[in-house]
Amino acid sequence: MANADLIAILGFVSLFALLLLRVPIGVALGLVGVAGYGAMRGLTPALNVLATSPIRVVTDFNLSVVSFFILMGVLATNSGMSRELFRASNSWLGQFRGGVALSTIAACSGFAAICGSSVATAATMTKIALPEMRRFGYREDTATGVIAAGGTLGIMIPPSVVLVIYAYITETDVGQLFIAGIVPGILAVILYMVTILTAHRRGLPAGTPFDLQEALSALSGVWAVIVLFLGVIGVIYMGIATPTEAAAVGALLTMVLGVVRGRLGPREILDSLVEALRTSVSVYSVLIGAMLFSYFLAITRSPQKLTAWLVDLDFSAHGTLALILIAFVIAGCILDTMAMILLLVPIVYPVIIQLGFDPIWFGIIIVMVAELGLITPPVGINVFVINTIAKDVPLGTIFRGVLPFIATDILRLILLVVFPGLVLFLPSTM
Repeated sequence: MANADLIAILGFVSLFALLLLRVPIGVALGLVGVAGYGAMRGLTPALNVLATSPIRVVTDFNLSVVSFFILMGVLATNSGMSRELFRASNSWLGQFRGGVALSTIAACSGFAAICGSSVATAATMTKIALPEMRRFGYREDTATGVIAAGGTLGIMIPPSVVLVIYAYITETDVGQLFIAGIVPGILAVILYMVTILTAHRRGLPAGTPFDLQEALSALSGVWAVIVLFLGVIGVIYMGIATPTEAAAVGALLTMVLGVVRGRLGPREILDSLVEALRTSVSVYSVLIGAMLFSYFLAITRSPQKLTAWLVDLDFSAHGTLALILIAFVIAGCILDTMAMILLLVPIVYPVIIQLGFDPIWFGIIIVMVAELGLITPPVGINVFVINTIAKDVPLGTIFRGVLPFIATDILRLILLVVFPGLVLFLPSTM
């Protein structure tokens, strides 16, 4: 075995050991990256990489889109848009059996369109939708399972922070990725609603009488969300603005709408800025660690060697893809979303390109696998977020509630692999 291969293996073993010890992902990636690079090239080059990489990441103009979308989501949350979305959804869907659960999925999709974070979507909807479902007599596993699954829409429906990270790693057009996520996101909403009406049909409460006047009145509260979504995604689709410019305008527009509607005062704006700053710092720390780790991968040539090995296997392109997706699903069960994307995508991306798959399509597929990881034990971060807020609901109950949605996500994944046009149609029209 070559010296580089041995160092690469030791590096990966060390990385997983650090993650098992609960070392933050950014720190773990950075430590292994610098140590591995130093083992290959020497201490001085490794320290030079350590000195320059953070500056390169934090001054990268293209990455500023992450901070703008985070700020936009925080401002939207603090201005109460999520509650208005739920009220509007419930006024139209509440008339059906299981209407509050259906409304939760609809509200999650709307909030995802202005938030971009699954954890924030799950946390927000737990506070809003769970009390309502309890009031109508929903079973605990059904109520929490619906919220956990609905929360995963936060990283699929654009704008998505995870898609931005994928675009940064692979140098893919983030605007096309955003547009590519629209149809899979809509498909997820439809399939989740079907899952509620079938797998969770037992114990679904009857709907409430429909009030047209109330429903029309509720719609007046969601115009701000529609303006934001069209203002951000619309200008990206039409080529009027870059994703970074659209994100900046979206953050500013969210703040202006919150102020004009009397939802955001100076204190709320300051709190939103501080919260967005904290979240951005945590994301950037992971990105810095990922860049340091990428130098280690490059010098050991691990991605190229893995590509050659997989291509030489006596498998078809889709057979190799199946192996990669199975590995991602397993990784999603033990790693959080950001760790999985930053750790595995740089390794397998060259394989995907070598096999002839579209990078835009693969980005959406990877985000779908990441969605599975958000609700799959033992990590299932959305499940833990709900449990943190609803402490009286056992983790086992929540996981039992999400099982049908896991099956639905696997079905959706298969559909998008078999019919890639569902992902690539809209980007092809840009």
